[in-house]
Amino acid sequence: MAKARPHYACTNCGASFPKWTGRCDACGAWNSLVEETVVAIAGRPQPDRARSLSFQTLESAWPPPSRQILGIDEFDRVLGGGLVPGSTVLIGGDPGIGKSTLMLQAAAALARQGVETVYVSGEESIEQIRLRARRLELADAPVLLATASALGEILGGLERPPVPRMVVIDSIQTVFHEQLESAPGTVGQLRAVADELVRWAKRRDAALLLVGHVTKEGQLAGPRVLEHMVDAVLYFEGERGHQFRILRAVKNRFGAANEIGVFEMRQIGLVPVANPSRLFLEGHDGELAGSVVFAGVEGSRPVLIEVQALVGTSTYGTGRRAVVGWDTNRLAMLLAVLEARAGLALGTRDVFLNVAGGLKITEPAADLAVAAALLSSVSGRAIPRDTVVFGEVGLGGELRPVPQTDLRLREAAKLGFERCWRPRLETDAPGVDAFRRVAELAARFEFADGDGHEVGR
Repeated sequence: MAKARPHYACTNCGASFPKWTGRCDACGAWNSLVEETVVAIAGRPQPDRARSLSFQTLESAWPPPSRQILGIDEFDRVLGGGLVPGSTVLIGGDPGIGKSTLMLQAAAALARQGVETVYVSGEESIEQIRLRARRLELADAPVLLATASALGEILGGLERPPVPRMVVIDSIQTVFHEQLESAPGTVGQLRAVADELVRWAKRRDAALLLVGHVTKEGQLAGPRVLEHMVDAVLYFEGERGHQFRILRAVKNRFGAANEIGVFEMRQIGLVPVANPSRLFLEGHDGELAGSVVFAGVEGSRPVLIEVQALVGTSTYGTGRRAVVGWDTNRLAMLLAVLEARAGLALGTRDVFLNVAGGLKITEPAADLAVAAALLSSVSGRAIPRDTVVFGEVGLGGELRPVPQTDLRLREAAKLGFERCWRPRLETDAPGVDAFRRVAELAARFEFADGDGHEVGR
C-alpha cells in the first residue's frame, strides 16, 4: 500500500527538508518552504544493474535534426533558426505582456503550414481563445484547441492519432498530476508535470512550448530544476507603457543564449521589428543635453539605443537615484569613478537614468554612454547628433575595449552616424575620435550650476 510522508520543499530552488525552517539551507531564501506530501509507491522495481550501456563516439552518420520554421522572423531568430523536433521551450513573462498572444500566433503560423498543432489552455475557455484568434485574424488557422488541467487527460488526448507535432501548454502552473495530493503550481507538481511532458515530447519527437508564470522579482515561478529540464528558456520583457516587447533567450541548447527578438504590439497582435535600432531611436533629439546614443550588442545583433540622463538639484541633503533599464549598482560605481577620477561630485544631486524604448541593458559596454549622458546633463551641453558612444569604465577611470567593435560601428554607419566615442585601441590610426581615460571625456564638458559656480572640475 502506498505510504504518504510529509516533507517541505523550497519554492525557490526545489530543495527538500524533513521539517519546516524559516530559511532554506540550500539557497538562503526566507519563508520559501511549503509542505508537500510524497506518495511512496509500494512494489517499485529496483534498478537493474545487470544491464549495460552502449557507448558511442562523437562522430555521427545521422544528419542534424531539421528545424520547423515558424515564419515569425524574430521568434525564429531567438530559437536559433526555428523549433527543433523533440525540444521543450519554456516562455515566461509578466501578466498581460503578450505570452498567450505570441503562442497563439506561433501555433497558427505552424498549423497553416500543414503541421498538426495543439493548443491546450488551463486558464481560458475555448471561446475566449477563439475571441483572441478573431481579433488577431487567425480564426482560419487549423489549430486544435482544448481546455484541461489534469495531466492524464492531456497526455491521453495527445496520444490519440494523429499525434501532434507541436503542442502549446498555457500554462504549466495550472496542470496537476493526479497521483500527487499537492495543489497545482507547487514544487512537486511542477517537477512531476514537467518531467512527464518533456518525456512525451522526446518520445514523440514533437516540439513543446510551455508558458510559465513569473514571481514579483521577475523570475520564473517554481524550482530551478524546471529550467534545467527544458531545452530553452525565453523571457518576454517590456514595459506596459511602451508598444515594444523583447523576447530574450537566457538558455538555448540549440542556439545562442542572450539572443533577442523585438516585437511591436499592435491591434492585430505582435508584429516582428526588422530594424529595432531605427525604432528605438524614434524621437531622439540630438540637441538635447543628457541624451546619448549607445551602440550595444544583444546576442548576435547590434542595437542602437538612446540613453537619457537628468541631473537635478536635490531638495534634501542626499541625492535620489532612479534608474530604468540599467543596473542601479553599476550607476553607483560609475558615479564614484566620476567623482574620484574626474572630479565630478554628484553625491548631493538627484540623478535619473532611463533607457528609452523599454529595453534592459546588461552589458558593461554601456558604461561610457552613461558617463557621457551624465556629463552632458550636468554641463547642459548636448553631445553631437552624429555620435555614438560605447565602452567599459574601470575603477581606475580607465576605458577598456569591448568585443564586437566592428559590428557596432557598421550598425552605426548604416544609420548615418559619423563619429564614435569609444576606448582607444592600439590599432587605431592617428586622429580617431576615441578616449583613454574617463577624465579625458570629462574635460570636453564645462560644469557650472545655475549661479555660474563651478561644479566638480
